[in-house]
Amino acid sequence: MKNVDVDLNLLVALDVLLVEGSVTAAAQRLGLSISAMSRTLARLRAATGDPLLVRAGRGMVPTPRAEELRDHVHNLARDVQAVLQPQPKTLDVGALERTFTIRVSEAFMACLAGPVVAAVSTAAPGICLRFAPKPDKNAGPLRDGMIDLEIGVIGTTAPEIRTRLLFCDHLIGIARAKHPLLSGDTPVSPDTFAACHHIAVSKDGNVAQPVDAVLNGLGLARNIRVIVPGFPDAIRIARHSELVALVPHSCLGSLLQADDREISGLMMFDVPVLLPEIRISAMWHPRQEADPAHKWLRDTVIGVCRAAYPPRQP
Repeated sequence: MKNVDVDLNLLVALDVLLVEGSVTAAAQRLGLSISAMSRTLARLRAATGDPLLVRAGRGMVPTPRAEELRDHVHNLARDVQAVLQPQPKTLDVGALERTFTIRVSEAFMACLAGPVVAAVSTAAPGICLRFAPKPDKNAGPLRDGMIDLEIGVIGTTAPEIRTRLLFCDHLIGIARAKHPLLSGDTPVSPDTFAACHHIAVSKDGNVAQPVDAVLNGLGLARNIRVIVPGFPDAIRIARHSELVALVPHSCLGSLLQADDREISGLMMFDVPVLLPEIRISAMWHPRQEADPAHKWLRDTVIGVCRAAYPPRQP
């Protein structure tokens, strides 16, 4: 089939002609001369193969084909005008009806999904949030539009992905209340820590973590007895066993009681070696950058996370 160049101005003109039913009225509405509007009608007749408007006394009436096209043309013209104009500067958040998919870890679901949902649903009750699991750090779903926003440690090498830091986290040790490791007044040492039976967290079975590299440098190694896919699993097992685990401080979430180091049957302790901080970020594709609704969503998520975990004072 031969390609045909379509002038979208004809669509708008046809919409006005069918609404007004008059060349003169259509010309006035579009700011054209009557002769220019008559030429446009002639082009529309040639393009559609139909007279569209025919003389009836002193006025004009639409043909059956024009009657058939009227609603469809009006909807198309409205959609074209909506697409080919800048987005509004203001956003009516309360009127939004949209679904956003956010890819997060189990730890985020346990600690921050609730506050995020509360903030979003209060301001925008028409928004549906779909939380998707995070099996890896592949940027493909962001690029393909399957994921609107991702929360976690930056692991993708995709250069176009936009990022904003949410908060900095750090690992904390946990053990059941009255665990022998924490029975005395002496701080946990690298030797006593390494000698414990450990829970390691790994989705793919690779248990090598920064803590292992530091311990190896001291001639020590963790005695790993259990491997689990997520930090919430490690917390549950540590609460009911003799094993200890390392989890991000944020994972303890609502379990934390001010400065109390006892958390619902668990005790937390400082890791006895220096470890790098964990930088948790929001990530999205550039296609979403200028979307007012997406900007509102990511600003809301960022605000909730930063309020929950403000920067630590040096």
